[in-house]
Amino acid sequence: MEHRSKKDPYAVLRLPEFRLYISARLCITLAMQIQAVIVGWQIYDITKDPLSLGLIGLAEALPAIVVALYAGYIADVVPRKKIIVTVISVLLLCSLALLYFTLDVTQVLQIYGATPIYAVIFLSGVARGFMGPAVFSFMPQLVPSKQLYSNAITWSSTTWQAASLAGPAIGGLIYGFFGVSAAYTTDAVLVLLSLVFFSMIGARALPENANPQNLKDSLRTGIQFVFRNQIILSAISLDLFAVLFGGAVALLPVFASDILDMGPEALGFMRAAPAVGFVLMAVVMAYHPITVNAGKKMLWCVAGFGICIILFGLSTSFWFSMVLLALSGAFDSISVIIRSTLIHTLTPEYMKGRVSSVNSIFVGSSNEIGAFESGVTAKLMGVVPAVVFGGVMTLVVVGVTAFKADKLRNLDLTPEEAEYA
Repeated sequence: MEHRSKKDPYAVLRLPEFRLYISARLCITLAMQIQAVIVGWQIYDITKDPLSLGLIGLAEALPAIVVALYAGYIADVVPRKKIIVTVISVLLLCSLALLYFTLDVTQVLQIYGATPIYAVIFLSGVARGFMGPAVFSFMPQLVPSKQLYSNAITWSSTTWQAASLAGPAIGGLIYGFFGVSAAYTTDAVLVLLSLVFFSMIGARALPENANPQNLKDSLRTGIQFVFRNQIILSAISLDLFAVLFGGAVALLPVFASDILDMGPEALGFMRAAPAVGFVLMAVVMAYHPITVNAGKKMLWCVAGFGICIILFGLSTSFWFSMVLLALSGAFDSISVIIRSTLIHTLTPEYMKGRVSSVNSIFVGSSNEIGAFESGVTAKLMGVVPAVVFGGVMTLVVVGVTAFKADKLRNLDLTPEEAEYA
């Protein structure tokens, strides 16, 4: 307790470049969340098919998965800031293309339907596949010591989720009251601001690597590192399958429109609800980081996430659904922060791009693949049974992980134990 009381919960926020980093992260996440709401509502409005919502996730996840390992290698051999600036420039072009499609003079969507939107989402998936490892490995270079990793991850995750909280609500409100073109304009402006903030951060040299390797050997080394470390492997596997089966967020347009009989404004608030719970829990964890019995607590929280998904699927009350979504975000917060702290702490600096790419294949794309899974199961089983099935499978995954992964189950994140791990 004495050690914990000496921690400064705002330590990384006192670093000017870290403040620029989280400002950039705030803007790009706001933009992507606003875009997700607009694209989801727009495509469902065009197709009236829940499977089309799953295809959005697939269109983004497939290219991200394909480029992930190579993107991780690039993040370890090319200055990470350079990658980030290039990728955000591509995302800006994607946002401008989506805006262009909505202009009345183009009539692109009237002629081709949702296909042009899927094409842009595919390109943004490629860009985000490169951005993930670069941002993941660049963040620790802005922090002076490993002792601040947990604090940096907590605030970085809080910023991401705060944007996830505000973004959907902003997107839904702008779409509902001002139209699709105004919403896409907001999206593009926020991407531009993110580009400006990242450009203001000083470049960082690549970490020294005493054993440089060619592409093939480098990728193999990164993969082997993850698969030989039971704690990292079991933690990211748990998140992979939990998010894969618990991907109810992709079906929120159906719940908002058909089950709860609400409009795009309500959809925005529903998409934001998990982030409310995430942010509140992350702030609590900034003051009271989880150390003792971290593995057991992580497993219980993922189980809590699964229970929330089951109850959400059965709910016909808007406010009860909002509470359940918020609780799911609170449970998810603990899992994300523990997993990210583990990866940053246990991975050498010169290998973080490659390890992050493996993590992104497991976890980073699981939201999109989970969206596709939800769309397919909703098509086959119906929307409500699909969501309940996903929650039940999440509980099964927790049970199997708790039984098989004894090191994760017994994980302790006190400084001595974490160093030993």
